[in-house]
Amino acid sequence: PGRYVLYWMQASQRADWNPALDYAIAEANRIGLPVVCLFGLMDGYPDSNIRHFEFMIQGLEETSRVLESRGIRFVCIRKNPPEAVEMLCADAAQIVCDAGYLHIQRQWRASVASTCSKRVCEVEGDVVVPVREAYGKESWSAAILRPRIARAMDRYLTDRMPVLPRRDSLGLPVGSAGVGAWGRVLADLDTDRSIPPSTVFRGGSSVAESRLSAFLSEKLPLYAEKRNDPSLSIQSCLSPYLHFGQISPVYVARRVREEGSAPPAARDAFLEELIVRRELAVNYAFYNPSYETYAGVSEWARATLAEHRRDKRPVSYGSEDFERAATHDRYWNAAMREMIVTGFMHNYMRMYWGKKIVEWTEDPEQAFAMIVRLNNRYFLDGRDPNSYAGAAWIFGKHDRPWTERPVFGKVRYMNEAGLRRKFDIDAYASAMESLPAPEGISSSSEPTSAKAPSRGRSPRA
Repeated sequence: PGRYVLYWMQASQRADWNPALDYAIAEANRIGLPVVCLFGLMDGYPDSNIRHFEFMIQGLEETSRVLESRGIRFVCIRKNPPEAVEMLCADAAQIVCDAGYLHIQRQWRASVASTCSKRVCEVEGDVVVPVREAYGKESWSAAILRPRIARAMDRYLTDRMPVLPRRDSLGLPVGSAGVGAWGRVLADLDTDRSIPPSTVFRGGSSVAESRLSAFLSEKLPLYAEKRNDPSLSIQSCLSPYLHFGQISPVYVARRVREEGSAPPAARDAFLEELIVRRELAVNYAFYNPSYETYAGVSEWARATLAEHRRDKRPVSYGSEDFERAATHDRYWNAAMREMIVTGFMHNYMRMYWGKKIVEWTEDPEQAFAMIVRLNNRYFLDGRDPNSYAGAAWIFGKHDRPWTERPVFGKVRYMNEAGLRRKFDIDAYASAMESLPAPEGISSSSEPTSAKAPSRGRSPRA
């Protein structure tokens, strides 16, 4: 029947609060076998670079060490994940995998299920409410999904009973990268090295845990009222860790619910973002086959943008200007610098950043492609349902029509006057301008391919 139960770890890159791992251990204990954990490391993962890989491998190194301390052999195979699973499939009694929602992740799992002769079981562990249970089709808005999640989530925000293997697999003759070899693996990767690793974010479940604890004690009480202010940074900064599965959203939600020092409004505001909004993005990626492209944007939004596609832009920039943070807009440049240096951007500035790309690009299709490209290239949490849904939101997805105006039509508009009115945005800009640019990346405030408009100038039809 096999020598072990194989847990194919791909999305849930952690040792704790991992339902797929727990299920694999429970199955192994039931049939009297050990568990082997496999990770398929694919050099050419789409839109990836050394920034993403270093963060991920920092987390995998920690996870492999914890698993092996519990008697679970961790195997890293440098292949396309389905090929890596195929190498260990013959000796497996059954295969357990975590869930993914992007096209490539679902293709991998479908490939394993169709080619492997053993039982393959997928367990969702990186949402609170499983995507199919939350809603059986694409949700038009958060208002539709919210009550459905609210009815179901208490069943999933329950105590976790840790499951430990009764038999260890450390002596099994299966190859492994080994903890001592992770540095060499990173050095040998065939990947884009033009975007250096973040100097602000380090990967790993223990780092995520530390960030969560600091957020709960220092920032959560202010979250409801101050979270949108870029100058205050009242945010958890957990999105990179959630993206790589280094921390469980269920665990985070439970910690937030139990945090007595924060008022209920603050806890509710954070849980709205962590569960409803994040899982709305998962719903979008799961049910909309065009989530990666402009075609995934709502029909009403594409129609109104089409009516205004020939409107004169106040200024036009190219990719070089964007990647050098070299526009006329100090606040946009500051946000871009945050992205370039840290791999992160305050969420309110992320919205403003995207809206301005729409305003300064020749047509909405090019703007969408530019937003997705920059998201995937620089953000640690790029290439994620949240990133694709966020890009689509810039173009009206999960939003409502607003007052019609040039370029945007009835899609929501944002301007720098709003930033100055609401926040101490100059303090944010100064802080971002003081960030040291990573080696090999320069940024400039001087545009190279566009004439800057006067401050406050509005686009004209």
